[in-house]
Formats: sequence, C-alpha cells, structure tokens
Amino acid sequence: MKRAVILVSGGLDSATTLAIARSQGFELYALSVDYGQRHRRELECARQVARALGTIRHTIVTVDLRAVGGSALTDTLDVPKDRSHEEMGQGIPITYVPARNTILLGLALGYAEVVEAFDLFIGANAVDYSGYPDCRPEFLAQFERLANLATKAAVEGRGTFHVHAPLLQRTKAEIIREGARLGVDYALTLSCYDPDPQGRACGRCDSCRLRRKGFEEAGLPDPASVA
Repeated sequence: MKRAVILVSGGLDSATTLAIARSQGFELYALSVDYGQRHRRELECARQVARALGTIRHTIVTVDLRAVGGSALTDTLDVPKDRSHEEMGQGIPITYVPARNTILLGLALGYAEVVEAFDLFIGANAVDYSGYPDCRPEFLAQFERLANLATKAAVEGRGTFHVHAPLLQRTKAEIIREGARLGVDYALTLSCYDPDPQGRACGRCDSCRLRRKGFEEAGLPDPASVA
C-alpha cells in the first residue's frame, strides 16, 4: 500500500480528507500542528478523528506562531462574529494566519520524506471558505512544484510528490455528504475559531456559520456541541 501524510486539524474538512485518503487505499500518517492557536481544543478532536479513521500513526508537531502574531487565531485580536455570508466573501479576514498552509505543508513534506510517502493531503477548499490565499489551487500547484525541487527524495529520483486537495472545488454541503457516506463521525470534529472553556463551538464565528450552512444545505443534523 502507498503511504500518505494527511494534515488533520480536527475540523470537518480535514476529517473528510482523511476519510477520502483511506477510501483511496493509502496507509494513513496523520500530522497535526500545535501552532499556538486559541482553538487548541481542535488538537484533541484531531486525535479522536485519527484514531477513529484508522491511521497508522498520528503525530503532533509544535510550532508556536504566537511569536509571529498577526492573526486573531494566534494573537489577542477579537475573532469576528455574526458576519453575513456576503461579508465573509469580502477580503481576507483577521483569522488568516500568515503563511500557515505554507508552514503546515512544509512540515508535512518533511514528515513525508521520513516515512517514505509521496502523497500529501490537505483539506483546503476554494468554494465555501473565508478568502484565505493559501487555500487556492494556484498556491497548491506551486507548493507541489517546490516539493519536487526542494527534497532529497525527489532529487534522487525516489519518487514524485503530489499534493492532493480533494475538497478544493466542493461546497461545504458536498463535503459533509461525502464524509457521511465514508463514515466520518462529525461529532468528533470542531470547526470553531473561538470555543468556550468546555470546548463547545461558539456558533457565531465565520467557521461556525459556514459549517451550519453546510449541514443545512446537506439536509443533515450537525452533531457537534454548540455553546
């Protein structure tokens, strides 16, 4: 079986991506990153999702992006709440973490070299998302090119790296339906940017609102706990 490294955040998109990689016959090596995010409860969700979907190994790497700041997810800035979907579609919000997906994919690439995997999976989405530039297909294509220029494994001809983003052009509702079909337990996931001390979703941030819209359009109940 071919091996794949899958970035698993603990949210519904990465859980669905993990299930898709499993359905394609890959051995699953899950990688999560503790980057100092205020919603670190998602890391426990990532552990549960990785266990439930049968990963060979789940690794958590710590890189403290609070030292860089510049985002409501890693700094003391307020997380936007109660924005309309029209407002969410305008500009890049303060929840953007500078260079996050570049850093996460870089870590996944290094890990992939170690475990001898040439397939990287990320739950990036360019349809129902919050305007992040590092979720666009152009970025992912360029990172794949970089991966095959910057690694010993590729330069020595041992394989060609591929970056898979199976959710890239799917709506949130389509993602949820696919995950449900593949047996994802969405009760284990957390999509909230600002959960309460008990780990319950706020129900008001952009991510919560996009999630709610997705479940409503999918015609399925959201099993997640909301404050």
